[in-house]
Amino acid sequence: MKVCVPVTADQGLDSAVSLHFGSAPWFAMVDTETGVTRMVVNGDSDHAHGACQPLRALGGESVDAVVAGGIGAGAMARLRETGMKVYLTRPGTVRRALAALAAGELMEASPAEACAHHGEGDGCHGQAAPIQLS
Repeated sequence: MKVCVPVTADQGLDSAVSLHFGSAPWFAMVDTETGVTRMVVNGDSDHAHGACQPLRALGGESVDAVVAGGIGAGAMARLRETGMKVYLTRPGTVRRALAALAAGELMEASPAEACAHHGEGDGCHGQAAPIQLS
């Protein structure tokens, strides 16, 4: 499976998962079958609030799933329309998020779990994410 994880810095599997898909400066692109990880610059990080273009952000990369700390409703809908699954995780590293996904600990996100705000508190899902990464 090809998985995209929005991250705050280019540190490979040790990169911190971003709390917001659209404003993440980087995406860790991981092929879970081969273990190959590539970092891709977010091609749409300067968008206006609520105007995220997730396919532009991914720069044409083909992925099966996105694992994020938070994502807006519009971005989630656009990703889901293309067949991508969206999962939410608590803050942590890409390595931890992928381990949780592989273990079946992450649930596919519903539109009701999308972020309705940005830049407030400790993130959209600081208290409501489906799993606890330790």
